[in-house]
Amino acid sequence: MTELTRALLDAAAELLAAHGSRGLRMAEVAAKAGVSRQSVYNEFGNKERLLQAVALHKTVEFLDGVRERLAGSPDPVDGLRRGILFAFDLAERDALARSVLNGTNAEDMLPFLTTRGRPVLTLANSVFAEHIHRHWPDVPEPHVRLVADTIVRVALSHLLTPGTRRVDAVVHVTEALLPPRHAE
Repeated sequence: MTELTRALLDAAAELLAAHGSRGLRMAEVAAKAGVSRQSVYNEFGNKERLLQAVALHKTVEFLDGVRERLAGSPDPVDGLRRGILFAFDLAERDALARSVLNGTNAEDMLPFLTTRGRPVLTLANSVFAEHIHRHWPDVPEPHVRLVADTIVRVALSHLLTPGTRRVDAVVHVTEALLPPRHAE
């Protein structure tokens, strides 16, 4: 990713958090990044593609942290717990995530996680499928995809409507769907 692309994505994310997608103006993104409005259009083509790029950029940021925590624990369930906790904590700290999940602009931003959320879900599912493959190599591929998708959807549900013991809910559902692990 070029410095220009990163600067534009960061500027757009900050403005989206403050104004939502309806309030985002390409000229404001350009001004915040210190470039011309034409530079924004040259980089992304239009506002819709900029919005999609921001959604993917922020998703990758979240998933890099989740992936790091999944891999950082020798116990796969502990790694899952740490990865999900990281995602929940980052969602509380990140201004754009807060805006999308429960801010004043949630209504126009939420589709990036729901009705137009396929790219985000696909990326997230792949991270958890990779984790499952690594630790449960005998689980058939269709079941791996089902478990990964369930992890993502339960976690997303708890992000959208927080409840108590939300990390435990994701972990318990996952444990129920996967065969027990034996000491290696």
